[in-house]
Amino acid sequence: MTVAQPQEDNLLLEVKDLRTHYPIRKGLFRRVVGHVKAVDGLNFDLRKGDTLGLVGESGCGKTTTGRTLVRLLEPTSGTIRFKDPDLGWVDVDAMSRKEMLPIRRNMQMIFQDPFSSLNPRLTVKSIVAEPLVVNKIASGQELNDRVAELLKVVGLRPEYMSRYPHAFSGGQRQRLGIARALALNPRLIICDEPVSALDVSIQAQVLNLLEDLQSDFDLTYIFIAHDLSVVEHITNRMAVMYVGKLVELAETEALYYTPMHPYAEALMAAVPIPDPRVRERPIRLPGDVANPANPPSGCYFHPRCRYAKDICSQEEPILRELAPDHWVACHLAEDLSLRGVMGGQAGD
Repeated sequence: MTVAQPQEDNLLLEVKDLRTHYPIRKGLFRRVVGHVKAVDGLNFDLRKGDTLGLVGESGCGKTTTGRTLVRLLEPTSGTIRFKDPDLGWVDVDAMSRKEMLPIRRNMQMIFQDPFSSLNPRLTVKSIVAEPLVVNKIASGQELNDRVAELLKVVGLRPEYMSRYPHAFSGGQRQRLGIARALALNPRLIICDEPVSALDVSIQAQVLNLLEDLQSDFDLTYIFIAHDLSVVEHITNRMAVMYVGKLVELAETEALYYTPMHPYAEALMAAVPIPDPRVRERPIRLPGDVANPANPPSGCYFHPRCRYAKDICSQEEPILRELAPDHWVACHLAEDLSLRGVMGGQAGD
């Protein structure tokens, strides 16, 4: 097991130059002819008690990032450092499967689809109890009591233990997924679009539940989502991804109202405002999202950026801190005046 160097006391997770590439194979002998760069050099820190929102268009690498952090997918390169309460700082990326077992107790995941993430052949008791059984934490009556307690915590009745997933609504199934994630008292939970498959009224209930659980159990979240209104409600920091790269990272309020990257500006301009008096025009991006198997040179966003200059196609921008805790990967960020969700128009 590789133990990382000590870091700041309030940090829980540290990600450096993380890459997850999928090989492209062709021909009779299935030779590797290229790679899909799903995650391509991510750098960020996660503080204890934070809820970090991870946003971007479909295919930008959000889910791959979440699954790589908990080692459901193997990283191609980079480091993932996690502060385990018992072992201290550890290099998750360098661990064997056996070494990962105690770490997984503190890194759990809530999946997007509550209909496919629960085994239809298992009862509620078996689904929620599985982490406890695998890690040999409880058995017999103690196991029954723990499952009943977890069901109560997420707003379900203990009498449901003998039922199967098909007997529940989408919101109830997602609560079961949350109960399963909580079973081992984790420190970090990665929520992969946990409310996108639910009705709007149920979304609010699940979001409120997640907020209550964070306060009660001292949890830290990475919240992956498309709905920027949901992200604004539940997160205190936001990270914007584009074609496997992090282009902006900041406090949620700062990113919503004073974005510094043109792609983040386009995302914020697309957020609907429930006020008929506000008639902001959305920013229409030309072209398509770059191909992660063959991305453009320089800044990946430059073919669609209305502010792009020659340097944008020639040099790849690095992630820089341009304001306190506000990181941006853009050559022109200091010279641009971009609009946020309720901001004014920044050029046409």
